[in-house]
Amino acid sequence: MMACLLEAPLRISVLSEVTATSRHYVDRLFDPDPQNVLQGVIDMKNAVIGNNKQKANLIVLGAVPRLLYLLQQSSSSLELRTECAVVLGSLAMGTENNIKSLVDCHIIPALLQGLLCSDLIFTEACLRCLRTVFISPVTPVQLLYTDPTVIPHLMSLLSRSQHTQEYITQIFAHCCKTPEHQMVLFNHGAIQNIAPLLISPSYKVQMQALKCVSVLAYENAQVSMTLVNVIVDGEQLSQVFVRMMHRDKPIEMQLTAAKCLTYMSRAGAIRTDDSCIVLKTLPCLVRMCSKERLLEERVEGAETLAYLMEPDIELQRIASVTDHLVSMLADYFKYPSSVSAITDIKRLDHDLKHAHELRQAAFKLYASLGSNDEDIRKKITETENMMDRIVSGLSESSIKVRLAAVRCLHSLSRSVQQLRTSFHDHAVWKPLMKLLQNAPDEVLVMASSTLCNLLLEFSPSKEPILESGVIELLCSLTQSVSPALRVNGIWALMNMAFQADQKVKVEIVRALGTEQLFRLLSDPDTNVLMKTLGLLRNLLSTRPHIDQIMSSHGKQIMQAVTLILEGEHSIEVKEQTLCILANIADGNTAKELIMTNDDMLQKIKYYMGHSNVKLQLAATFCISNLIWNEEDGSQERQDKLRDMGFVDILHKLTQASDPNLCDRAKTAMQQYLA
Repeated sequence: MMACLLEAPLRISVLSEVTATSRHYVDRLFDPDPQNVLQGVIDMKNAVIGNNKQKANLIVLGAVPRLLYLLQQSSSSLELRTECAVVLGSLAMGTENNIKSLVDCHIIPALLQGLLCSDLIFTEACLRCLRTVFISPVTPVQLLYTDPTVIPHLMSLLSRSQHTQEYITQIFAHCCKTPEHQMVLFNHGAIQNIAPLLISPSYKVQMQALKCVSVLAYENAQVSMTLVNVIVDGEQLSQVFVRMMHRDKPIEMQLTAAKCLTYMSRAGAIRTDDSCIVLKTLPCLVRMCSKERLLEERVEGAETLAYLMEPDIELQRIASVTDHLVSMLADYFKYPSSVSAITDIKRLDHDLKHAHELRQAAFKLYASLGSNDEDIRKKITETENMMDRIVSGLSESSIKVRLAAVRCLHSLSRSVQQLRTSFHDHAVWKPLMKLLQNAPDEVLVMASSTLCNLLLEFSPSKEPILESGVIELLCSLTQSVSPALRVNGIWALMNMAFQADQKVKVEIVRALGTEQLFRLLSDPDTNVLMKTLGLLRNLLSTRPHIDQIMSSHGKQIMQAVTLILEGEHSIEVKEQTLCILANIADGNTAKELIMTNDDMLQKIKYYMGHSNVKLQLAATFCISNLIWNEEDGSQERQDKLRDMGFVDILHKLTQASDPNLCDRAKTAMQQYLA
């Protein structure tokens, strides 16, 4: 056998010896005497059990099409057909290549056809083989849904025996990958048929039914709402799950039951303050994070817990003080193997290879824990070497770890305190900028969101980031096809322009280019439009800046303002646009662009009389800035605006019911009296 490791020419001769011993098994399948064929299949069954080499040889020699032929022949005895199904099941237990060969020989339709036979033993053998084929990652799950009669037929076989229940629920659990799959199963009565199996006397059946329910409920409101109302043997389903989370139940059962309740809660079917979530599910998931647990359990526990409490600040607070969770997660970086596995060399080796999954899960859970509460964020950043761990996570080879690390960083970057301290001390911006160079969109969205926060005016990282050539990078994000990336690019530029010096503003306008700026002002995504208006408002913020930018781009900016005020836009968008106009009206030379534009003045007049107070306020601001006394030419401006009827409108607004609007109008009127 060792000779297989030698160079290619020798391999051929060795293979022919091996296949010679296998060939007689295949030859016997073609014997004219049915009794000999049956015996041949039985001998083959015994030869392949646990022998991957033998399985591969028989597949190469063409045993599969012949076995499938015998399985489908109505002239074959039931015993022969059953033995064929058993051998095929055994061949499927080998490598992924074996499964590929079986699927290529159309084993799935042949076995599904076999399920129409009324004999239970044969049906179970077909199902066992189908189960093995379907749970392999190389089998296309779509094959279960090709023929619409298959799912209802499988549902009808659930009542036949514990074996059919175990195999069918396992097939469903593995083949339910999309919302469409969920609905096909749901519409064929999956809940009514599978829920009773949760209290089956067989642990295997219970477990497969539980897994099946969890994949059906995931992010599916309709399924989750249905599950809440299901009664099994006089007990609500949620209570059945709570029982399954008891500490004396197997870990796999506790964890899967916790997933079911988590998914039902996230889909809106169970309140987050329900005792089955707060007192049962959350503590159960925290227990799974302990270093006593196996790696897979710790990963799944942490990821499920992160998902459970993501939208809920109360659950985040409760989790953060349960069983020292924050420090327990620090062990995810130090001890990939559980305490119990220390003596098991094979296990240790496996855990080292999969340690990155633990780091990913820990980052996800930290991100979820710290997404709202300042004290929790402080607790996380004060955990030993936490910031260093995140920084090294940003440059790990695994894309999933990088994504989770940047999610964690983003969550912590929502804290003014952390931006001023730990973020600055660890120069987090450097690896973040590196990550932005050529990452997939998912990572880019998170990384650029974090960058937006690092560019806020009170963040000490703002200066070094500016010097690192970030403007070009952000301008390129604004051209992305992904709306989320366009928003983040423009948002970061907006933050950067806030109270910035003239040099930075000029650089932003130059790098973005007026063409792109105006393209963004007509972006179909409202968020992009709002942030672009925010950027423009920040660029036009002090008099010299206003005059300088308007002297070079005034015509286009006024055009853009006109288009937005005339378009079908939300109150927020129009308010932001009128605020930009008020800033322009505050410039020394820039205000002439409004004064010489009667159409724009009529628009301001229209918005002063609008039904929305926010728009009235912003429009009144514009007029106030135009007529301000101490400035050159104020007399001429006041006269022109009086002639256009603005004084009458201001007078009317001094009687407005909104106190702010009333004050603003009075202040403006005083300019005329001075």
